[in-house]
Amino acid sequence: MSVLDGDLGARAIGLVAVVAGRALLGRVRRLGRWAMLSSGPTADRVAVAPQDIRTGDPTFADEIYAGRFAFAGRVVETHGASPFEMEPPSQEWARALQGFGWLRHLRVADTAIARSNARALVDDWMKTGGRRSAHAWEPDVAARRILAFLAQSPMLLDGCDGRFYRRFLRTVTRHFRKIFIRVETAPNGLVRLKVLIALVALAVSVDSFRRYQKHLLDRLDAELARQIFPDGGHIGRDPSAIVEILVDLLPVRQAQAARGIPVSRGVMNAVDRMMHLLRFFRHADGMLALFNGASAVPLDQIATVLAHDDAHGKPPGNAPHSGYQRLEGGRTVVIMDCGAPPPPRYAHDAHAGTLSFEFSSGATRFVVNCGAAARSREAWRRIARATAAHSTLMVGRLSSARFANGLLERIVGPTIVAGPRKVTVDRQEHGGSVAVIAAHDGYIADVGLRHERTIRMSASGDRIDGRDRLVRQPGRTAPGIGGFAVRFHLHPLIKISLLPTGAAILLAPDGEGWEFHADGAPLTVADSVFLADPHGPKPAQQLVLSGEGAGEVRWTFLRAADPIDLRRRT
Repeated sequence: MSVLDGDLGARAIGLVAVVAGRALLGRVRRLGRWAMLSSGPTADRVAVAPQDIRTGDPTFADEIYAGRFAFAGRVVETHGASPFEMEPPSQEWARALQGFGWLRHLRVADTAIARSNARALVDDWMKTGGRRSAHAWEPDVAARRILAFLAQSPMLLDGCDGRFYRRFLRTVTRHFRKIFIRVETAPNGLVRLKVLIALVALAVSVDSFRRYQKHLLDRLDAELARQIFPDGGHIGRDPSAIVEILVDLLPVRQAQAARGIPVSRGVMNAVDRMMHLLRFFRHADGMLALFNGASAVPLDQIATVLAHDDAHGKPPGNAPHSGYQRLEGGRTVVIMDCGAPPPPRYAHDAHAGTLSFEFSSGATRFVVNCGAAARSREAWRRIARATAAHSTLMVGRLSSARFANGLLERIVGPTIVAGPRKVTVDRQEHGGSVAVIAAHDGYIADVGLRHERTIRMSASGDRIDGRDRLVRQPGRTAPGIGGFAVRFHLHPLIKISLLPTGAAILLAPDGEGWEFHADGAPLTVADSVFLADPHGPKPAQQLVLSGEGAGEVRWTFLRAADPIDLRRRT
């Protein structure tokens, strides 16, 4: 067994022990909570409905009325049957159906037919309590569903008969008891936070649950303090997690204010910090950078969340706790991942993308990471998480972080079990130009090489210079690693033409051009795939600089002086 194998083995044993201990503790806590709640209060009325701030589309209401349920890129036609009796085409489709987020489309349709259809579908689900689905009572699905039921309760309860009303209150009670009992054993990270937000929403909205308000509000404060960094990032290091949290937390905060319940300083501070970092992660086209599991977030959803931000401050350049850097000059933005992977219990969706970057100019994204798949996420998970799917250097076929697989994955989940432990960052600003010099040790254990990357942007934003170095560490020998590759994944809208010198010009559809020059390694163009498109994976291209062993390559993106007509060069 090698030193690396032994190190990984010790970490694996530790992870298994932690998971087993938490499972046992969770069972004990569930028994205690069940005893406490089994004779506890039942829902008496919904006094306030937290607003659903996600955008609805009335055309979806027409599709649902016609029996066509389109979720996660799959369409199921019911032909008059209940959608809850249909065989789901995918787990993602089943979770979307059971989460009831689609009720908002029926609400915005604002017709008698849509309201009646919404009530009939909810009543259909309530009669079986989700027993037909293996996913109905997963913690995050149950949390999403009860938030949807509360938000849409005015539509569902206005004009309903007594039987539906009583069944609805019984369903609310059941949700409160089930997720209250299971909150401590909900998966770490975003799921647990969503469950707590749902519980707080119930305690705020339903009069008979008010006795639990203080306990749940304190518990939410503690979880926000645990998961939200001082700079506003989420502990899982996924930029889109900020939107997912705020889109549920902001309406609950408003409901508290409407009922005269003081909003805690913990919630207010967490919201302010997350708003600040949400602006940090935005490119000029409004989309979020694609790091650590981020996929496409609808622009209108981001805009709606930011409409609740009173500060409207300029994005910071440095997010040291979250591990990111932002370089901005003129119309140009570079966002760089300068952090180590999250702790294993929060790393189930994290990627091996340390020192990767994204680059946009104006409303055009040029260099991106592949991102997480917006559809068929599980099918693309391993590909999306690998270092090769990121705009950074990759040694041989190794990713800079390693993921649990096989039996270990079944026990502890698809978490990161090894990777960079030390990431150094030096930010330098001089005369308007900005440089970030960063390095990580993710390859030292395997091949004895340290990856160092420097990115420098001119004050005008018209030039970006980069350098990637592999530095051999003293006392380390490098086995045959098959060379290295520095990848620059391009957005699907970017087309490439070659200069006579052999460098590449990258052209946006609007004619803005950027030249790419490289020194120290041959340049090739290869196929790539952009996974984060909301309509599914899109073919794209990547620039690849290749080399052998320790050494360095230098590269430059230079804004072309004049707009370039791609048709003249293709």
